[in-house]
Amino acid sequence: MSNPNKDVISVLNDLIEFSKDGEKGFKTAAEDVKNPGLKTYFMQRIGECSTAVSELQHQVRALGGDPETSTSVSGDLHRGWVNLKSMLTGKDEVAVLNEVERGEDHALKAYKDALEKLAKLTLAPGSEVIALVERQYHGVQRNHDQVKALRNQARAQA
Repeated sequence: MSNPNKDVISVLNDLIEFSKDGEKGFKTAAEDVKNPGLKTYFMQRIGECSTAVSELQHQVRALGGDPETSTSVSGDLHRGWVNLKSMLTGKDEVAVLNEVERGEDHALKAYKDALEKLAKLTLAPGSEVIALVERQYHGVQRNHDQVKALRNQARAQA
């Protein structure tokens, strides 16, 4: 039996992968910096990513699908690059923040793409799915802007 929501579920599962990537990316960043304020910031972002994953997985289940439980290959590769770069730069804050910002760039693109795909699907106006993805997109945008500001501040102090 085919699930009429399969396209929506696919979009949400892609976002789950990206959110799980963010969770792991922020964990790596928290491990790579010495600054306690940055560690705390990254730990808070881990919690937000975890919440996003839970919300998306709940929505997938509500649509009759099986939620994604793993990260993406590209996210795993990015974390490997962050780890390598951190080792080479001595876990320099600016370098770590540059990589975190790059990860947030990818997350922003993933959410923009998801919203475009959802707009093309026949969802009811005021759809809970679209509202959830839009809310999470704004959170990713806020995180991106905060990381960029932190990176600029770290650059100015270096």
